[in-house]
Amino acid sequence: MSVLIKPIITEKVTKDGEVFGRYGFVVDRKANKIEIKKAVEATYGVSVVNVNTMNYGAKRSVKYTKSGMINAKTNAFKKAIVELKEGDNIDFYSNI
Repeated sequence: MSVLIKPIITEKVTKDGEVFGRYGFVVDRKANKIEIKKAVEATYGVSVVNVNTMNYGAKRSVKYTKSGMINAKTNAFKKAIVELKEGDNIDFYSNI
C-alpha cells in the first residue's frame, strides 16, 4: 500500500512550505497520521513535527445538454498537511 499518492503544489501550499515549513500531500484514504509521518520521513529524509489530515467528499453535479442530462462526479480524497522540523525542507522540483 502506497501511503503518499502525490504532493499538492498550489500557491497557498507552496507559500506555506517556504514560510512555515508545511507541505501538502494527497494520501491514501485509509492511512492514519502515524503512517503518513513515517512515509514522509522515509521518502524525503526529513523530520516531521506535526500532521493534520482532512477528508474531502466526492462532489456531484448535473449538466443539462442537447443530448440530455449528464451526471458527473469528482473523486473523494484525503489531504495531509505535514509540518517539518525547523531547518528541513522538501524540494519537489529538484529532479526536473
